[in-house]
Amino acid sequence: MAQPDKTLLVIWHSRTGASEAMAQAAYEGAEDRAVLLPAADVTSEDLLEADAYLFVCPENLATMSGMMKEMFDRTYYPVLGRIEGRGFATIIAAGSDGAGAQRQIDRIAKGWRLRRVAEPIIVNFDAQTPRTILAPKAVPEHTLDQCRELGAAISEGLALGVF
Repeated sequence: MAQPDKTLLVIWHSRTGASEAMAQAAYEGAEDRAVLLPAADVTSEDLLEADAYLFVCPENLATMSGMMKEMFDRTYYPVLGRIEGRGFATIIAAGSDGAGAQRQIDRIAKGWRLRRVAEPIIVNFDAQTPRTILAPKAVPEHTLDQCRELGAAISEGLALGVF
């Protein structure tokens, strides 16, 4: 039986446009069952109202972006013990391998007792110089399609009660 009131919260931070574009694509894929919020605007109440989460951010200096970390810092304890078992997934815009950012988010999700519902999407933009790191990024259409599919899959899983 469908549960249309279940909501995916897509939380993003971006400096060069890549993470924002990927978050937007995932949001579009989820259609009307998602909320899209920049990390700076996310509150504990937003997390409590959502049924699953998609965290989308760049890798900065082998870690998640500071704004995404700040969102976790602000909301971690107010929701601790109140969102256990909810689904989550991640999309990382990486300059190299994205592993550090992914590992940090996974540790936070483990503390919240969230369930990973999809494999991480890590997109390597191979930006290794100051110029390429700071430059606006164009996300390939096949990657945006992958993000749309992820948003749709999580949204459908919520509607069907799988997550």
